[in-house]
Formats: sequence, structure tokens, C-alpha cells
Amino acid sequence: MNIDFETMAVLEEESQNETLGGGVYGSTGASGAEGGERREGGKRGRRPGRKAQLDKQDMKAKLERSRQSARECRARKKLRYQYLEELVADRERAVISLRKELDKYYKWNLELDQGRMPEGLEAVIQELGVVKQEDVKQF
Repeated sequence: MNIDFETMAVLEEESQNETLGGGVYGSTGASGAEGGERREGGKRGRRPGRKAQLDKQDMKAKLERSRQSARECRARKKLRYQYLEELVADRERAVISLRKELDKYYKWNLELDQGRMPEGLEAVIQELGVVKQEDVKQF
């Protein structure tokens, strides 16, 4: 096994750090390999140096942002429901209009079956331009 001098030095240093508690999972103190002090926990949890008043101010600001966000959300929801209600109302008016038109055509069909010319049919035919004025026959 051929290991050069630099690699061997790095391996020895790593093994010394592990025995002092500064291995892969732990960290050494502020002075590095000097002390054998090991920090536990890392950066998780609350910082003991923070003041409670700053936390209260931060919490108040956070709550105010949350309230403002909730207000905006309710406003957007209200607008969305108004839009949908208008859309539904427009569609209902269109359905009523189409039903009236369908009823008119149904009545016209009954009159044509009885051999009579319904009122308004001639005007519709002329508007469409399907039949010329001379070709219209009276029933």
C-alpha cells in the first residue's frame, strides 16, 4: 500500500480529532483542536441571548401580517363569489331566453302542421333571405 507523507499526516490528524471529540458529527470549540471541548446541539433551538421584547415585537408584526393576509384572502374570495354569481345569472338569463325561443318554434311547428301560417314566420324567412318575395305561397 503506497501512501505518501501528506495523506498519512491528514489521516493522523483526523484520528486525533476523533479521539478529542471533534470528529465528523461533533465540532471542536472556538479554538479548534486546542481544547477538547465539544458543542452539543449545533444551531437548533432558541438562542439564549435574544431578548423577550424583540420576540414580542416580532410576534406582533407576524400576527398583523397574518391578519392582513386573511383580510386580503377574504376580499379575493368575496370577489370570486361575486364573479361566479354574475356568471350563473347570465347563464340563467340565456337559458330562459333560449327556452322562450324554443317554445315559439314549437308553437310555429304546431300551426304549420295544422296548415296555417304562424305570425312572424314570414318576417324571419325574409330576414334570412331564404325565400324570395315572389315564391311565398299563402296557405
